[in-house]
Amino acid sequence: MLRNILAFVLGMAAGMAANMAIITLNSSVLFPMPEGIDQRDPEQMNSYLATLPAVAFVVVMIAHLAQSFIGGFVAAKVAGSKPMFMAMTVGTFSLAGGVAAMQMFEGPSWMAAELPLYLVTAWLGCKLARPTQSQTA
Repeated sequence: MLRNILAFVLGMAAGMAANMAIITLNSSVLFPMPEGIDQRDPEQMNSYLATLPAVAFVVVMIAHLAQSFIGGFVAAKVAGSKPMFMAMTVGTFSLAGGVAAMQMFEGPSWMAAELPLYLVTAWLGCKLARPTQSQTA
């Protein structure tokens, strides 16, 4: 049980690190944020987001799904038992974060297509981490 808790924590941490790395690349290098924007202010962030091209949101989608995929992969690798359950738990928490982000920030409506993919990518992460054992629930 302790190993599964560790699997969840490490999976979430690895996934969040990947997400933040890609988001930082997007907002610092690819589509730099103007000086003075407070990222904690949803109104200011929504004004900034309204200026971005669609490709910027594709990068955001990749970041979100990378969180679920990498998190699911790490959780499945570390899990002592029930690797698929651990990967899907990470995917579910990542999905909850994605839903919360969509409620706070105004992006294009097509971004909602990513929501079911959180669970698909967590599942794929587990399949790659433990190809023969991932069927154990």
